[in-house]
Amino acid sequence: MAKKITASVLAFEKKLVPSDAFMYGTNWAQKNDSKIKHPLALKEKSVRGTISNRLKKALQSDPAKLDAEVEKANLQRVDSCSLNTEQDTLALTFTLKILSGVEQPSACNSEEFLQTYQQAAKDYIDEFGFKELARRYATNLANARFLWRNRIGAEQIEVQVKVLNQGSDAQWTFNALDFSTRSFDSEDRQVEELATQIAQALAGETDFLLLEVNTFALVGMAQDVYPSEELVLDKSSAKGQKSKILYAVDGQAAMHSQKIGNALRCVDTWYPDYEEVNTGPIAVEPYGAVTNLGKAYRAPKQKADFFTLFDRFALGEELDNADEQHYVMAVLVRGGVFGESGKD
Repeated sequence: MAKKITASVLAFEKKLVPSDAFMYGTNWAQKNDSKIKHPLALKEKSVRGTISNRLKKALQSDPAKLDAEVEKANLQRVDSCSLNTEQDTLALTFTLKILSGVEQPSACNSEEFLQTYQQAAKDYIDEFGFKELARRYATNLANARFLWRNRIGAEQIEVQVKVLNQGSDAQWTFNALDFSTRSFDSEDRQVEELATQIAQALAGETDFLLLEVNTFALVGMAQDVYPSEELVLDKSSAKGQKSKILYAVDGQAAMHSQKIGNALRCVDTWYPDYEEVNTGPIAVEPYGAVTNLGKAYRAPKQKADFFTLFDRFALGEELDNADEQHYVMAVLVRGGVFGESGKD
């Protein structure tokens, strides 16, 4: 077994860098006319709802209090966002920068570790050239996974991807509904072309790649659309406080760049029990955590988490298969702080 070499300071910058995604309302028939495209603003609503959550057990044992609780109104102030009465299409715009240099940590305090890791990363690039990861990232652009809830119930979705690098006029148009969000099996010439450019950037064959992504989703006249929801850390229950706060930039509804990035890196189909659990691709995370399911698909006890594999990969040990190598490199493309503390 190789001597264990670690770095207590070790960090990698992310290599897929999306911007926030900005929301506009337009019409499907005129979606390419910028004069018809207008920024969407948030609206505040005050509504009289009903009690629909499970009640505390203490209340359930007191019929009088229980009746009084379920009969009273649930008054709420919430943010919402929708198309106006002349618009049937959500337009979503963001940029995505792809960077090279995954073989070079942004911080590392062990020269010995750095040497073994860089050789392992170079070997990966020489063998795979990031082609598998790039094909999966390109598919997640083509299938418009980044629309999240806005993708559901859309009658038509068109994704336009344009290279903004100086001197390039490459661009592609995808019918997002032709591509599954649950597999990467489809073969498409345009996806392969886009993947080739992404792979070249990740592998350092080009300095960087800058993409502009314009997406149009036909959701229906005046229908609700769904910007990111802000996490409210102040749980104060002061009377009249808004119970749902949506994300906006200078008054325009938007989606967090983190949410776009999470969708693009939903490429992990290599986790244990993938075939059995029917969850589909999950976002690449060190422990395979999917917070909305309350589940970590790469728990440390399964020995398939990032740190277990990375400790072997970085020392040049052979992993069990190519999928484990793809997963390790995908986490490094995601970026993060991975140093091993000397404290127990």
